[in-house]
Amino acid sequence: MMTDPISDMATRIRNGLQNEATHVDVPTSILKVQVAAAMQREGFIWDFESHENEGAPGGTLRINLKYGPSGERVVRSIKRVSKPGRRIYYGCENMPKVLGGMGVLVLSTNQGVLSNREAKDRGIGGEALLEIW
Repeated sequence: MMTDPISDMATRIRNGLQNEATHVDVPTSILKVQVAAAMQREGFIWDFESHENEGAPGGTLRINLKYGPSGERVVRSIKRVSKPGRRIYYGCENMPKVLGGMGVLVLSTNQGVLSNREAKDRGIGGEALLEIW
């Protein structure tokens, strides 16, 4: 039984980047699709698509990874911030900058999953899910 599916998603992305894979497959959920959409809006992945598995419960989320023109990784680091045993929340006023503004903090807010830039523009805070740079 998996206790932290967002951490599993981050680990699969990290492993796929280390192996220079073109895509990774993750068991799908609404939250994971929203996290992938936030990563795509910020330019860390090319795109994603959700597939339903025939004859099996659940589905698969395929995330197409992004590399630079000479093959360098776009995502240098992806870390889980808030964990099941210790949730971390940030308000709009005290939201940290990741790598001096070069990175992104993915937040779960009451308006959906947003990056720290989008949340700051809207004036809201939320639970920090991932730190990407």
